[in-house]
Amino acid sequence: MITEIELVLTPEEASDETVVRNKASKTLKISIEHITHVHILKRSIDARSRQIVFRIKVKVYIDEQPLPEIFTVNYPNVNDKESVLIIGAGPAGLFAALRCIELGLKPIILERGKDVKQRRRDLAIINKEGIVNPESNYCFGEGGAGTYSDGKLYTRSNKRGDIQYVLKTFVAHGATEDILIDARPHIGTNKLPQIITSIRNSILNAGGEVYFDCKITDLIIDSGKIKGVIAGDQKHFSDSLILATGHSARDIYHILYRLKIAIEAKPFALGVRIEHPQEIIDQAQYHCAIRDKYLPPSYYNLVEQIDDRGVFSFCMCPGGIIAPCSTDFDEIAVNGWSPSKRNNPYANSGTVVQVNMDDVEGSNEDPFKLLNFQSQIEKLAYHAGGGQLVAPAQRMVDFVDNKLSIDLPINSYLPGTKSANLKSILPNFIHQRLQKALPAFGKKMKGYYTNEAILVGVESRTSSPVRIPRDRETLQHPQLKGLFPCGEGAGYAGGIVSAAIDGMNCADAVFKMK
Repeated sequence: MITEIELVLTPEEASDETVVRNKASKTLKISIEHITHVHILKRSIDARSRQIVFRIKVKVYIDEQPLPEIFTVNYPNVNDKESVLIIGAGPAGLFAALRCIELGLKPIILERGKDVKQRRRDLAIINKEGIVNPESNYCFGEGGAGTYSDGKLYTRSNKRGDIQYVLKTFVAHGATEDILIDARPHIGTNKLPQIITSIRNSILNAGGEVYFDCKITDLIIDSGKIKGVIAGDQKHFSDSLILATGHSARDIYHILYRLKIAIEAKPFALGVRIEHPQEIIDQAQYHCAIRDKYLPPSYYNLVEQIDDRGVFSFCMCPGGIIAPCSTDFDEIAVNGWSPSKRNNPYANSGTVVQVNMDDVEGSNEDPFKLLNFQSQIEKLAYHAGGGQLVAPAQRMVDFVDNKLSIDLPINSYLPGTKSANLKSILPNFIHQRLQKALPAFGKKMKGYYTNEAILVGVESRTSSPVRIPRDRETLQHPQLKGLFPCGEGAGYAGGIVSAAIDGMNCADAVFKMK
């Protein structure tokens, strides 16, 4: 007999398998000798009251043995099958490739950046010397932006595809099974590179191809149909192209525009990254002076309506680090990430405001209207920091009071921070809403509104400010047969899991076209 129940346990109880079995025995009112196995299905923390508890959904095996769940992948060999070009080796591109293999198609991935191991060296130079390699950085390279900016797998994309399939694929390539059960699954930047390498090996072993340092410079088009791409002095041919280049590949939009292939401006969100000492967040969320050793560093999710516009936290990183995700030498754009243990002393989160078409001067018909606005703000931030990716920053209360901070707290942003009035960088409609929202957040979460917190500018790569249109049914571009805009860069995803799902959906669409 197998049955599912929910248990409510203290953090210490939840960490002990024997206690979990005993609780299951008492809940079901059966002898513990009859319970052969307890398998955790879902796990979440309930911190709504002062007694913090774990809510755990478990599958209990009574007088029978469980069948082991084996997380392995056996992909068919597609070496001599019809090829599909995939531009970009982020989650959308990699999962599109895996799905192509499952469908009997040969994926050929072209990635402008370096492989995940070589990419580390360029990130070290960014952090230590403030020098950006425009082709290999936090946004570009194998694994995409998510590989070195946290690996959070939390998503609400249930209607888009099979989230568990994506998570199980990560497990099959080396992720821990915890991501299958945690309410907010997280791999960690320290572990993702090995997983990404394993996925690449699966693609190669199945007969797929992966090319690095391969930047697309043009498309090959004939009679309204895609025929291939040009990358420098090389040409790659296929009548199917999945374009999964991520939210920061601005040159791709210019290539499409030059070829008179429709693109359009898309709203995005803009603001700052806010960092607190992690202990402040733990105290507020766990109602304690010192966090219980059985509890993970706490996160938060804040939103406030200010002047008919939402101000919200985004990509919250407990025990994390603020990272420079600029893709050119004269801009500042920041993001955040956490290692798997989330054991750094700071907690950071993007805190942003939606940017709509009417917020920016210029014609709404200009597809680069919001991209140019995004770029302008990033350049202002760069010059305010004084160069070498030093970021302009301000203490939280000083920001609200329009005061230049006399000094800045020690923080995790490695290229360094410089005291600046962020009012000189952020547009008024962003700045004023943030000023009103932060004290309001402080009323919701004790200790949040404090000058111990630092605001680092700017958080601008929340999503792409350009959308590449596609047909809702075929997922092809309405003007160009065989072009499948995909993932964050095309405007159809917002994170690792949703991008992976969109990649698989595009691969399915390619297969239907064959």
